[in-house]
Amino acid sequence: MNDQTQHDASAEINATANDDFKRSFSTWFWGSISAATAVHFLVFALMPAMQADDVAINQAAIEMVQPPEEIDIPPPPEAIARPAMPVITDAPIEEDITIADVTFDANPVENLPPPPDEVETDISAAPVWTDVDILPALKNTDEVQRALTREYPPLLRDAGIGGTTVVWFFIDETGKVVKTQVHTSSGHKALDDAAIKISHLYEFSPAINRDKPVPVWVSLGIAFETR
Repeated sequence: MNDQTQHDASAEINATANDDFKRSFSTWFWGSISAATAVHFLVFALMPAMQADDVAINQAAIEMVQPPEEIDIPPPPEAIARPAMPVITDAPIEEDITIADVTFDANPVENLPPPPDEVETDISAAPVWTDVDILPALKNTDEVQRALTREYPPLLRDAGIGGTTVVWFFIDETGKVVKTQVHTSSGHKALDDAAIKISHLYEFSPAINRDKPVPVWVSLGIAFETR
């Protein structure tokens, strides 16, 4: 068999296979559609029934509020009568009800009551306010500073702990410190005790009230500070 004969035989075989495929396409297409339809039908037929939940809002009936019973409003009070207008009259006034004039002749000094006795109050008992025109002034600042350094508690100083103690000073007419007491604590008893210890070293000028030296209470802060 020559080459031409082999070529024709091969072309005839290919043509036959192509024709067979074209003829079977319709069968495969409609068969596939029918199978898909049957599968879907079975799925919907065998699927369990579903039902949506009731989401309606149940609201209780609103109870109507009964209006209050009719209230009898009392009548308004009677109007207050206007006061009577004063009337000037020329009726005579009796002299026995007239208050006599107050004069020194009718009230001599010897008949007047004596003035109340002056009660002396010991203001040194506790801190009290005293009227003064000039407050005391510290005179020995350098000595007080040296005492602060000397009496600073070593444990607190080395630890860098400081504080301020406010002290009440009772100063007499000469400017001398007579009594002291803690007004406000520093928060450390050792510092408060040191402040009271050196407070008696303070020297003041006297307080002046109306050009007269007077005793007085003053409060000063005694500060212990590390440098």
